[in-house]
Formats: sequence, C-alpha cells, structure tokens
Amino acid sequence: MSDGFIGYQGLDAKSVEGNLVKGEFTPKTWTEDDIDIDISHCGMCASDLHTLRSGWGETLYPVIVGHEIIGTVVKKGANVKHLELGDRVGVGAQCYSCLEADCPDCSTANEQYCAKGVFTYNSKFEDGSVSYGGYALKGRYPASFAFKIPEALPSAIAAPMMCGGITVYSPLKRNGCGPGKTVGIVGIGGLGHFAVLYAKALGAEKVYGISRNRNKEADVKSMGGEGVIATSEEGWSAANKRKFDLILSTNNDHKMPLTEYLGMLKPSGRFVQVGLPEAPLPQFSFGPLIMSNASVTGSLLGSREEIEEMLSLSATQGVKTWITSYPMSEVNDVLKKMENNEARYRFVLEN
Repeated sequence: MSDGFIGYQGLDAKSVEGNLVKGEFTPKTWTEDDIDIDISHCGMCASDLHTLRSGWGETLYPVIVGHEIIGTVVKKGANVKHLELGDRVGVGAQCYSCLEADCPDCSTANEQYCAKGVFTYNSKFEDGSVSYGGYALKGRYPASFAFKIPEALPSAIAAPMMCGGITVYSPLKRNGCGPGKTVGIVGIGGLGHFAVLYAKALGAEKVYGISRNRNKEADVKSMGGEGVIATSEEGWSAANKRKFDLILSTNNDHKMPLTEYLGMLKPSGRFVQVGLPEAPLPQFSFGPLIMSNASVTGSLLGSREEIEEMLSLSATQGVKTWITSYPMSEVNDVLKKMENNEARYRFVLEN
C-alpha cells in the first residue's frame, strides 16, 4: 500500500527530457519527529534538472525531485509541537540536520552546513531510507525543517521562496546588503529575479542586473532595479570598475568571466557565488582581489531562522515571485520548457 505516496519519478538521466513516470514510492521511515503533508504546490528549480540528468554526480534513481514544497499537514509525530494538523507549511531544499548542541554548525545557526544534513531529495537519512521531493501528491519530512506560511503569502508565490528565495536572501543579508549599498546580480533567472527583489527589500540603494544582453532590463526595472549591465557590450567591465559593494552570482556557466566580475568590486567588496556549474571554472586572475582587498565566497541555502525572516519580510513588504503555474500532471511538458529556459521566472506545479 502506498498510503497516498505517489510521485513523478525519474528513472535515469534521460528523465530530464520529460520522461518522468508517475508511480508509488516508499517515503522515509516514520519517526515521531516527522510530518506527512498533502502537497498542493511545488516550485521547479534548476537543481531539479541538474539532478535528473546526474549533472552533479550520479543520482540515486529512481528519484523524485522538487524542493520548493507547500502543503497541508495531515499527520504529525508525537514530538512535533510547533505544527498542528491542517497547518499550511513549506519545505525547502534541506529537510534535516542534527540540531545537536555540540554541532559547530547547528549550534551557530548554520545548520545548512551540518555534516549530517539531508537534502529533500536524492539524499539518504541515517537509517538508509531515501529522501523524496515534491513532484508528488504527498510527502514525509522531518518537522524541524517545515515552516508555517504567513497568511499573506499565496501558496504558489511562497513555494519558490523555499529554495530560490532563501538561496539568495541569506547571502545578501550575511554580506551586508542594505542602505547605501550598490549590488550587482549576475544572471536574471529563477534565482536572479529573487536576488533583485530581496536586495531592494533589504534596503539596497541601487541594484543592477548583470546579463549577456539587455532583453530583461525592463523586468529588472519593474522589480525595483536600476537596469542591466550587458556583458556582450564592449568594455562592460571597465565602464563599471569599482562600482559594487556586493556582487551575487547565480551564473551556472563554468565559462563565466570571473576576472571581469571581480574588477567591478569596490575596495573590500564581496563576490558571492550561489550558482553551481557542472564543470570547473577556468583560471582567473587574483589581481582584482589583491588590488581591492576584495573576496570571493560561496553560499548554500540559509538557516532556519533566515527562512522564517525571509517569509515574514516577503509577507510584510509584498515580495512576489514572478511565476507561471501548471497542473502537476503536466510536469513532463513543463520540464521541457525549463530546459529551453522559458521560465519567467519560476514555474510552479499545482495539485
């Protein structure tokens, strides 16, 4: 008996072409720390594509991707105190960490880096059971990484925030985005559009998109940004030398012009990478780092506290994901649209 656990499964690397198969699956082993949720919405993330095609290493097939999940609690364990049956909750890309007092990460609100952490799909729990994501009708997850959704946030709007939103919110906040700062966002896509929205919500004075061309400039301005720096235009980096306090890169292209990006940082500026290319980056020059006391760092997701902050900020400031919704049953057709870069800027599946 599946007990209602039915999902759209990728069976091999070709599943990314729109070959998911609907079928029953066995969720993680039940514990009294868990919840079962009826899934109403699931955002589609580029991570889903990378995983379906084994772009980041061999995937644990069969896999059910999707880690921007909104649903209703229909079962909860005896140890779950912060949630009740019927609550509308969100689950993001991480569903577990040890949360132990002596853990150097969990004890410092950095649980996304916990060595015992489990991702919401294509990962394994300590007992060996596999994690399955939100391209499904129902899911089972540790309650410690499920978050109540504010009433002001519609489910379809909130779903992509659970991964795409927090992936950029956390590094923006941790790296000083705020009043008086000029921020550049490399790549105006699912992550990049969130980065523009949250940079403005956090009070940045000026926010620019950095993209190959200007075809999304009107969108960036509609999100509150100043405009776009087009990397296809001659002299683009030199014309913007020492312009930015912070550059956040969502770029997944391993051929990105990193040296040129770094040349646009102000003294003591920061370049933060959140996109994860499938191949190593080419060599780059340390000159801009040394001459400007600049730094390069990376970021993964965000803490549970930051997820709560992000949801609250989104509700109070009216941050709205740019979405197009489709029935979950059309997931294979929508995967093809994702592969063709047709999302403006997030696709959401609805049951």
